[in-house]
Amino acid sequence: MGGGARELAGYLAALAGWVAALAAAVLPQWRQSSYAGDAIITAVGLHEGLWMSCAAQSTGQVQCRLHDSLLSLEVHIQTSRALMVISLLLGFFGIIVSVVGMKCTKVGEEDPVTKSRIAVAGGVLFVLSGLCTLAAVSLYATQVTYEFFRESTIPINARYEFGSALFVGWGASSLSMLGGSLLCCSCPAKERRGQQYHRQSQPSTSRQYV
Repeated sequence: MGGGARELAGYLAALAGWVAALAAAVLPQWRQSSYAGDAIITAVGLHEGLWMSCAAQSTGQVQCRLHDSLLSLEVHIQTSRALMVISLLLGFFGIIVSVVGMKCTKVGEEDPVTKSRIAVAGGVLFVLSGLCTLAAVSLYATQVTYEFFRESTIPINARYEFGSALFVGWGASSLSMLGGSLLCCSCPAKERRGQQYHRQSQPSTSRQYV
C-alpha cells in the first residue's frame, strides 16, 4: 500500500472512529437493566448514559430525562464525561490537521517534509483521542461490573449490565487508534534524506574562476 493510500485509509478509519465516539457519547445505553435470573420482575427497561436516563415500557413508550445535577453524579460518570469531551475535541482537531498534512490534498505541496510532519501530528491526535475514549468506556464498564457482582440485597435481574454504547465506544477507540497509527507512518525523515540526495546529485551550473 502506497503512502497516499495508507494515509487515506488511516484518515477514513479515524474519521469513522470519531463519529462512533460521538454516537457513543450521546447514546443513553451505557448501562441497561439486566434480564439475568429466573424471572423478569419489571416490565420497564431502564437505560442510563452520561447525560440522561431513559425508561422503556413494554408498550414501546420511552421516556428520557437529563441528569438534573452535575455535582450529584457519581465520580465515574463525571470522569467518563470529561474523557469523552476531551476525546471528541482531540479527534476534531485531528480531522482538521490531518486534512492539511495528507498527500492527497493540495495544501502545502511545496514543502513535503512539513506536510508529512503535520500528517503525523494529526495521527497522534487521533491516537490520543482513541485512548481517551478507551479510558472513559473501560472506567464506566469497570464500575458496572463491580456493582453487578458485589454482594447486595438487590436481585440479580434488577441490576445493571453493559449497554450497547459501551461496545460502540470500544469500537470507536479501536478505529481511532488504528487510523492514527496509519497516519503516523508518514515519516518525514525518509523524504528529507531523499531531498538532500536529490540536491547533492544535481550538477552545479556555476563556474569557479581563479
